Amino acid sequence: MAYTRGNLAVKEKAQQKAPQRRYRETTKVVTRRKELPTREKLLYLTTVVAFIAVLVMLAGRYAQIYQLSASIHSKEIAVSELKTSIAELKVQKARLENQIVTTAKEQGYKEPTKEPIRVYTGTTSSNAAADGSGN
Repeated sequence: MAYTRGNLAVKEKAQQKAPQRRYRETTKVVTRRKELPTREKLLYLTTVVAFIAVLVMLAGRYAQIYQLSASIHSKEIAVSELKTSIAELKVQKARLENQIVTTAKEQGYKEPTKEPIRVYTGTTSSNAAADGSGN
């Protein structure tokens, strides 16, 4: 400090003191990471490959499930169409069954009498003996 008017306790004036710039030296510590060992790299690689394989298997299963559900849906639609077709055919069958008697009478069908119909074939006694009936 400078001697000012005989008193050493006096502060210097700010104008007299020029601001000094001080530079701060900094050092940066650079640490290099060591390379991974080959075994550890292989372990990570196999883990990633196994994970991907599991994901592919799951995606494949979901695709199969989707295909099965789509085919089931299409089969259900086909079954419902067939059921409606069967119902229509049953109605048609009932209509035709009701028309059988009238159509047969129109075409010349006569209802049988209560006596059974007997058909005689010209069998003789020699044919009866050959049959072993003896009568």
